[in-house]
Amino acid sequence: MSATHSTAASGDRQKLEDGIYAKVTLRLLPFLFLCYVAAYLDRVNVGFAKLSMLNDLQFSETVYGLGAGIFFIGYFLFEVPSNIIMHRVGARVWIARIMITWSILSAATMFVTTPTAFYVIRFLLGVAEAGFFPGIVLYLTYWFPAQRRGRMNALFMIGIPVAGVVGGPLSGWIMNYFAGWNGWHGWQWLFLIEAIPSLALGIMCLFYLPNTIRSSKWLSEDEKAILEANIKVEAGTKQTHSISSVFTSGKVWLMAAIYFCCMMGLYGISFYLPTLVKASGVKDALDVGLLTAVPYTIGIIATLLVARSADRTGERRWHFAVASALGGLGLFLSTVYGDNVFLALCALSLGTAGMLSTMPVFWTYPSAILGGAAVAAGIGLINSVGNLAGFVSPFIVGWLKDVTGSTNTGMYFVAGALVLGALLALLQPRALVNK
Repeated sequence: MSATHSTAASGDRQKLEDGIYAKVTLRLLPFLFLCYVAAYLDRVNVGFAKLSMLNDLQFSETVYGLGAGIFFIGYFLFEVPSNIIMHRVGARVWIARIMITWSILSAATMFVTTPTAFYVIRFLLGVAEAGFFPGIVLYLTYWFPAQRRGRMNALFMIGIPVAGVVGGPLSGWIMNYFAGWNGWHGWQWLFLIEAIPSLALGIMCLFYLPNTIRSSKWLSEDEKAILEANIKVEAGTKQTHSISSVFTSGKVWLMAAIYFCCMMGLYGISFYLPTLVKASGVKDALDVGLLTAVPYTIGIIATLLVARSADRTGERRWHFAVASALGGLGLFLSTVYGDNVFLALCALSLGTAGMLSTMPVFWTYPSAILGGAAVAAGIGLINSVGNLAGFVSPFIVGWLKDVTGSTNTGMYFVAGALVLGALLALLQPRALVNK
């Protein structure tokens, strides 16, 4: 009888917690998701602007690749400090600051006329955005325990493929429809119009986003106590690390290397997917935009399914490794079938789905290994080092295209990085990352 009663009580407790977490999810994730869509759109819309910007400004592929990539130098330099500041001052003000400043700088890209101006504005954009993504990853650890975090990461991170689904057709339409208005090129209107959502959402952060569980006004005291207790129990199972120890941890640097490989794939796709689609025989900017939405749509489905499977089984190494390897295979096949629109799109869809599926699984690793304030520094360090791939990837692809006249060699390089990331992921101790 007592065992039956205990089981029933446990079931009731689980239902209660599920209800509370559903409430938190509905309150926070849609808003954070929209913020990430806006952020990612502002970061990579230069890939669509490239379709006419290079010709209008007489920029070479190397100039474009360096300008697209130099964003990540500023991002790298200010990532860790930004995340530590957010940990101390709270997400509400700091995320708002990030979004408002990057929206202004993104819009200012419309006034670029020289390579130097392009480099400067992209660098400053990276400085402004530094801390946003790892800040949100850190913020989710304040609310959700490990066994729920993969799905929450996925709901947030599908902002990347959704930005592709929405941003592709939208960017193509803006460039076609607004070209010539007020004497501006379509790419100038693109930077201006797509900066507006980030500005609006940044202002909303100041009124909408609670810093902590305790400061949320839409939870009852009992609900707050349950959420705080779950986070406290998880924190008690991890060793507290100092911030300085993060920089000498082999585990952290291995994660940074894995994430670097993952980001090589992400930015290879993000900055060059429109170019690859166009190279397969599609010429109109709107048609290119509509077709780029296909790989991202498939990526959304794959990301959610892989994250759900990883949370359900508690297995994370092979989920990441298989997804990353498939991403590399897809990019390789996209070069093999580059002159066939249908087959190239299928290959790009496989590559995009595989690469995107790695991200929510990967971001369960740092909080499983690190404790205390070191989580903020660790997430910031891993993300900043990993995102240096955003400099390397477009620069290498652009330079190789100038040298060889084709993007194929660059895509081989990116595909190889994804396969390497899969192999590195399997070097992590199973007991450490599988939760």
